[in-house]
Amino acid sequence: MAVRAKGPAMRDSVFIYSPSYQTYMFHQEHPFNQQRVLLTYDLLKTINAFDDGDIVTPRLASEEELSLVHTDDYIQAVKLAGAGKLPAEEGESYGLGTEDTPVFAGMHEAASLLVGGTLTAADWVMSGQALHAANLGGGLHHGFRGRASGFCIYNDSAVAIQYIQKKYSARVLYIDTDAHHGDGVQFTFYDNPDVCTLSIHETGRYLFPGTGQIQEKGSGKGYGYSFNIPLDAFTEDDSFLEAYRTAASEVAAYFEPDVIISQNGADAHYYDPLTHLSATINIYEEIPRLAHTLAHQYCGGKWIAVGGGGYDIWRVVPRAWARIWLEMKGIDPGHEIPPEWIAKWQKQCPVALPSSWSDPADLYPPIPRKPEITEKNAQTVSKALYAIRSEQQRTK
Repeated sequence: MAVRAKGPAMRDSVFIYSPSYQTYMFHQEHPFNQQRVLLTYDLLKTINAFDDGDIVTPRLASEEELSLVHTDDYIQAVKLAGAGKLPAEEGESYGLGTEDTPVFAGMHEAASLLVGGTLTAADWVMSGQALHAANLGGGLHHGFRGRASGFCIYNDSAVAIQYIQKKYSARVLYIDTDAHHGDGVQFTFYDNPDVCTLSIHETGRYLFPGTGQIQEKGSGKGYGYSFNIPLDAFTEDDSFLEAYRTAASEVAAYFEPDVIISQNGADAHYYDPLTHLSATINIYEEIPRLAHTLAHQYCGGKWIAVGGGGYDIWRVVPRAWARIWLEMKGIDPGHEIPPEWIAKWQKQCPVALPSSWSDPADLYPPIPRKPEITEKNAQTVSKALYAIRSEQQRTK
């Protein structure tokens, strides 16, 4: 069972959740499966990680709120597609009805709920009702203004950032550790100096969406506020975390945000079927820990965490995403996954569920090019942060 950290009894975090998140379902064989949110919620519930009042029901995002990022014609196309009234050819021009983003009934409502969850999290944090908020159903970072992409219909993080800027006039640091580049969020704010985006991801040389190079730094007034760390394939824990710690710490110090939004894709893990990185569950303990620290260092604690990618929904995502909430609440879950949680879900799971919060040391065979990969990633970080470091040297 979980052991709570000592400290004053106070509710400083909220967990945005609804069983209706399951309605965002393309089809049973599609890799994007929101059952992972249910599995995470149930794991946390099993270890008694929720206090009374921690669970907050999301609201639907309105069309007006969606239009903070998305075009009106695209929103109408999504509504028509979900009602079975959009011609296939027209749908494809909006990225709807593709292999990645198939049409399903009620898709507008399902996607609007995920956006509304992140907006709910934003209001709780920015209004001062809570220091931290988690909406693991969100993190759909590939959605563009007028086009669906990469399993993402509406871009909840981008809408929430625009919403926060409009309602609360805050400077937002968006940190994305999904294995896929956070392209939709980056390009939404590419010319905005009040939004800084940092994406740490597998190089686009072999992985969707193919963007996220070091040279993508922003445009116009936003130049210098987009940062990308494209990691080599087969990157392991130490190199990943070194890149993350260095980049996130230096970018936060440079930008001095009012609030941090972290996108927590869990697809850098070795088990993930869609990527080529070699991280273990260890990084998913460290990622939220640093985000939490930076939020208190620069933002008075204001931290909003969303989900994202993660396609090993059984062995990886529940443990990885649970760590976000456990960090927010200061809870040590111990070493063992509760046997009752394993017994509840094992019959549905096609692989053996892990019995430990950690991974075995021999999770995968040694990576032949480890020194070269580590060195290349270190060089990538240095190049990506060159402008910041040069400015610091100049002003000393």
